Amino acid sequence: MKSSKELKELDEAIAQSLLQPDYRPSKKEEFMSGKQLEYFRQKLLRWKKELIIESTGTIEYLKQDSLNSADLNDRASLETEHSFELRTRDRYRKLIAKIDEALQNIETGEYGYCEITGNPIPLERLEARPIANMTVQAQEEYERSEKTRKDERE
Repeated sequence: MKSSKELKELDEAIAQSLLQPDYRPSKKEEFMSGKQLEYFRQKLLRWKKELIIESTGTIEYLKQDSLNSADLNDRASLETEHSFELRTRDRYRKLIAKIDEALQNIETGEYGYCEITGNPIPLERLEARPIANMTVQAQEEYERSEKTRKDERE
């Protein structure tokens, strides 16, 4: 199974961290210093591992529940649960893709900087949403322009 191999690789990458367990990035440090990059890399790897474990649980759940129930109400309930599980799994898949993109940005030196303005993304924002690729202001402007384009199409 691919996910068990991937989990082992994630465990190895997480174990290689040289950071102190209580380390937190500080504004006093150079922005996106080696320590800060490693901190966010570890945070992203741990998050990815959690999502993969959750996804594996979803697959197992879907395999064991049978839709062959004779009772229509039971079957409808199971179909609703399966639909919810599949939406959750799709959300995880999208999050994992964003995590992979953020990890790639760490490797290329682009992590922590807004893809629109090039300005540093505040540490507080990255701490809360490590996959952020825009400052709050750039994100708000992007969302406003998307809403305007959507309204114009309707």
